Amino acid sequence: MAVDKELLERDLYGLLGIGEKASEKEVRGAGGSGRAPIVPSLPPSEIFHQLSQALAVLTDAAARAAYDRVRRAKKEAAARTQKLDEKRKKVKLDLEAREREAQCQENEEEEVRITRSLEEEIIRLREEGSRQLEEQQRLVREQIRLEREQRSRGEHGGARSPRLQGLRWKCRKEDETRGGYSKDVLLQILQKYGDVLNLLISSRKTGSAVVEFATVKAAEMAVKNEVGLLNNPLKISWLEGQPRSHPSTVLPDSTSQPRTSQASVVSERDYESLVMMRMRQAAERQQLIEQLQREDEEESPHT
Repeated sequence: MAVDKELLERDLYGLLGIGEKASEKEVRGAGGSGRAPIVPSLPPSEIFHQLSQALAVLTDAAARAAYDRVRRAKKEAAARTQKLDEKRKKVKLDLEAREREAQCQENEEEEVRITRSLEEEIIRLREEGSRQLEEQQRLVREQIRLEREQRSRGEHGGARSPRLQGLRWKCRKEDETRGGYSKDVLLQILQKYGDVLNLLISSRKTGSAVVEFATVKAAEMAVKNEVGLLNNPLKISWLEGQPRSHPSTVLPDSTSQPRTSQASVVSERDYESLVMMRMRQAAERQQLIEQLQREDEEESPHT
């Protein structure tokens, strides 16, 4: 008999309550003994119809063989589908795991690159700072060496560089303005001739100070041209001996134009920025020189 497609979708063995390997006699016995399971949702007539179809198929050898082939094929297909689904699921999980691992590795590599870049930048800055510090220390040590050689030549009768000068002006002890000459005013007056290395105002003797210029030329120009404030003239004299005479250098209009306290300060405003910068540089330089001198003094007993 021909096998109905609707029958292929049903579990005929289950309708009769028998196993797949049941004999024809067992099939007929199941269909006539009423051992088939009851389906409450179906009316009795429908149940009888399905049982009759199942019995008809399973008692016909050709129909049963065809039904069994379809049944096995469906089971095999279901098994393959399940296996494929499991394989796909495993592949998907493996792919996601590999993607996570690749992302983690990429993040780690990026972190390593950032860390290495930061370390290289720190090393570069340290090297640059060390080179700058070494160069600054070298220059300061060279300057200290030259100053020591100059002092040594002076102690052995050699000529000393006449850069040190004394400053004097009128000032009463009770005068808080120091006769109009504060350290800033003196620097403004003197630094237009050149760099001032040191300026010391006497705390014991009023109206007195000592100035050291960086060059002899600047010291000579200050001696020959500077008169200070009009209402309180400034006297500048050599403390280390006057240098050999040479053609004098006079600042233009140094004596022809009158000076006043206000005019002197105004004429020096052009130097304000440069003066402040030089003062800071001189202070930093002096601190570094003193530190290196202390280090040399500490090392000298062991040498």
